[in-house]
Amino acid sequence: MPRTRNSQKPAAPWWSTAVVYQVYIRSFADGNGDGVGDIAGLRARLPYLRELGVDAVWITPWYPSPMADGGYDVADYRAIDPTFGTLAEAEEMIAEAHALGVRVLLDIVPNHTSDRHRWFADALAAGPGSHERDRYVFRDGRGEGGALPPNDWRSEFGGRAWTRVTEPDGTPGQWYLHLFASEQPDLNWSSREVRSDFEAILRFWFDRGVDGFRIDVAHGLVKDHTLPDLGIADDAVFEHEGGKEDHPHWDQDGVHEIYQTWRKVAESYAGDRVFVAEAHVREDRLPLYLRQDELHSAFNFAFLKSAWEPNVLREVIDRGVRTPAEVGAPPTWVLSNHDVPRHVTRFGRGDTAFGRRDEGAAVTDRALGTRRARAAALLMLALPGGAYLYQGEELGLWEVEDLPDEALKDPTWERSGHTVRGRDGCRVPLPWSGSDAPFGFGPAGGEAPWLPQPGEWEYFSAQFQSGAPASMLELYRAALRLRREQPGFDSGTLRWLDAPEGVLAFERSPVLRCAVNFSGEPMPLPRDWGVLLTSDRITGGLLPPDTTVWLWGGGAALR
Repeated sequence: MPRTRNSQKPAAPWWSTAVVYQVYIRSFADGNGDGVGDIAGLRARLPYLRELGVDAVWITPWYPSPMADGGYDVADYRAIDPTFGTLAEAEEMIAEAHALGVRVLLDIVPNHTSDRHRWFADALAAGPGSHERDRYVFRDGRGEGGALPPNDWRSEFGGRAWTRVTEPDGTPGQWYLHLFASEQPDLNWSSREVRSDFEAILRFWFDRGVDGFRIDVAHGLVKDHTLPDLGIADDAVFEHEGGKEDHPHWDQDGVHEIYQTWRKVAESYAGDRVFVAEAHVREDRLPLYLRQDELHSAFNFAFLKSAWEPNVLREVIDRGVRTPAEVGAPPTWVLSNHDVPRHVTRFGRGDTAFGRRDEGAAVTDRALGTRRARAAALLMLALPGGAYLYQGEELGLWEVEDLPDEALKDPTWERSGHTVRGRDGCRVPLPWSGSDAPFGFGPAGGEAPWLPQPGEWEYFSAQFQSGAPASMLELYRAALRLRREQPGFDSGTLRWLDAPEGVLAFERSPVLRCAVNFSGEPMPLPRDWGVLLTSDRITGGLLPPDTTVWLWGGGAALR
């Protein structure tokens, strides 16, 4: 695709209100029968995504990888892992998605590569002081003979964030930084070569029609070159630990120069190419990433982690709208993704706030969690801005917490000494059809899925739910259709309305309202407003507990 700068851009770019569907490619659909999802499976299910009504699909890493961290350990950013298919298939998939009106976002992983990346092999072979090692964060150790790591930084997956290498002459040598698994060495973004190569990677995929990127660990690229000790507890790694104002390896100011350059690359292409940041930063710092010359949007993790409580959610929503608006960016909303427990499970517990995944002993009321998940979906999709769906949430899938130990693949399981089970419970392959596993995930006679599926998923497959009016799938289809077609959803405004205790109600336009009942009692609905859509059955003009309703009124006609 030729690169040209747009002379004009629409007043409201597509991404500002888009509903984006996240595909965890290993678990979406298996086209060749080897038990692992792939591009062939995704291509076959593109009509499903069009019928669901999403605007775009975000695909987790499909690049060549040893899969030490589910593909987030990338060995080659300009190719496709043979497990998933070929580059030609990827290009065909992008074209087919576009023909169906679905845009395509890819994951880009700039904080680290795989230890099998050619650059890292070159760094090990070249030795200390070489420009090959300058692409990564290599340092001499502390203590006698450099036997201790350079500082006390800890890995997100458990254990220290440093691994010592053996030098080409066979002697113990330098240490390299890996904020995640040891198979994921961190890149040195002070290297001009690293920066220019990633700009070329962006162009490589933009040239193939990709509409944008989700940026993994967007806040982690730049490190304090002095590598100071943190002095933190082992379990306070990923977040902005202890409220530190100047964290040495998260949210350093130097990341903004990188993204300003990336924005220029995106704007050299037609069609509103977009970046969305995975940035775990303090709320007051988030607008820095969303300035008009940097990234377009960022995930709202406060909304994802919020308890199912009206006062808490109202505050989170207010901040979620207000904070990006400080720099003219749209809000975004998300309930689940490939790194967190599914919200059906979270909302089915006594404490609905986001918690540690290893609290699997907590009792889950799945029926309650499902009712709240339905209500949460309509709440999220009624809010201004964009929304991200995680594959399977439209089917009402829950966190699979009883996977056999021997089936677990997440690196957290090993690095925690088998004390934290990790993220596999939300990554179980999807059920598509049929009464027996693998429920249409792969072709008949193929290999078993890479993670086992619950037998109950027979009743949660896309085929079983399709056409069933009360199903989760049909609720999502109806919500996305109305969101796309009805006036009011395209407004960027939200105005809170007076409501009884335990109820949140807001207006998107003079004729479109949303109300959510968090209380334990049914609440009367206004008589002069019609019900556009509800997450649960309404009888006698009463809104049941844990239910959301979209209301239409003011004498305007429905489409």
